[in-house]
This record gives sequence, C-alpha cells and structure tokens, in this order.
Amino acid sequence: MSKILIVDDDIDIAQLLSDSLEDEGFETHIAFDGESALSFIELNKEDISLITLDIMLPGVSGLDVCRKIRNSVDCPIIFISAKGKTIDTVLGLELGGDDYISKPFVVEELVARVKAHLRREQRTTGLSDSEIIKVGDIEINTSSFEVFKGGESVSLSTREFQLLQYLMENAGKVLTREQIFSHVWDTEFGDIGTVAVNIKSIRDKLDRNNDYIKTVWGVGYKFIKAK
Repeated sequence: MSKILIVDDDIDIAQLLSDSLEDEGFETHIAFDGESALSFIELNKEDISLITLDIMLPGVSGLDVCRKIRNSVDCPIIFISAKGKTIDTVLGLELGGDDYISKPFVVEELVARVKAHLRREQRTTGLSDSEIIKVGDIEINTSSFEVFKGGESVSLSTREFQLLQYLMENAGKVLTREQIFSHVWDTEFGDIGTVAVNIKSIRDKLDRNNDYIKTVWGVGYKFIKAK
C-alpha cells in the first residue's frame, strides 16, 4: 500500500486530503509543521511513496524541508503554494519538487495528481535494462535516472527527468504543451503552465543558452537532434 505524507499546517485541509486519499486506498500520515515532517521522513524515508508539501509552514518552510531531504528521498514531492507565489513555485521545482498546485485547489484534482505520479513511479521503477539516450553532449540513463552534460553529472527531479526523457525521445519533433502535459503528468487535470516552469528549470541546469530546447511560439517545444 502506498504511504503518503501530507505536510500542511491547515488542519482542515490536511484532514480533508487525508480522508480523500484514504478513500482511494492509500495510507496517509499528516505533519502540521516542517520539524514534524523532517522527523517522520527520517524514520520512514524508505517507505514513503509521495509527499504533498505546503510551502508556507510555521518554523521550517516547505522549501527548507525539500532542501534537507531531497538527496536522501527519491519519492515524488508535490508542492502546494499560495496562489500567485510564482517565485516560490519555481524555487521549489529547482530544489527537487516534481509538481505544484496552487491554493485554493480542488481536492479531486490534487488526488488525481497524486495517483498520476504514483502510476508514473510504478512504470519507471519497473525498468530493468539500462537504456542510454544521447543527443549532442546530453546523455540520460533511463534505468538509473542519471543525467550527464558534457560528461558531468547533473541532478534533476523525477519530473524534470521524465520531461527531458520525453523531449529527447522525440528529438526533432515539435511537441505541444498539451502533448507534453498529458504524457509526462499522465493526467488531464492541472495547470498546463507547469510545463513551462519545468522547462525553465531544465534549461537552468542543462541548457542555459537554449541550444537544445527550442520554444516554438504558440505551439510548444522541440528538442534539437544534434549540435
């Protein structure tokens, strides 16, 4: 059974989300502040399947929680941010978050996001044979989830890796934002703007000069086949 950690200082929201996820068959645990979340994660990091993480928390913020745990926890992290806090959202993804949703949100949408992330995790962890995809000096290993640029290792979040993999597998093709969102996020729910946020994060880490990921205005993105 998937174990989901809900980190939110709003008791009503946390309990509603917990009840909704448990109705879907998930096991949940609630932490109402960053310190409690860190303590729970330290004791259960091997068993946690996914974390929903509010950014605005008393004491230790959600961003600080992510920063402290990302090197030791591989599970998806969905940030919950106050509406309009774009800077926090971008920073959260750069720190290793996999997705975000803004408050106020529809609980059914967040539950759908959770289920989509877990489905994606099940598919990717089922990979056994090493598979290398290389375009120019960017190389990814879809089995080990390693990324290299010019031979140097680059750290990406799970969502960023999945997005980069999809772009590289379709190098030379123009992919619409809708295609990317549907394939990578595996859901029809959510803010399609998250595609652009994750593209920016990947560019900051791998492609600052936009040599590989080209924006096709009004349509989507294209990964250039070779340099």
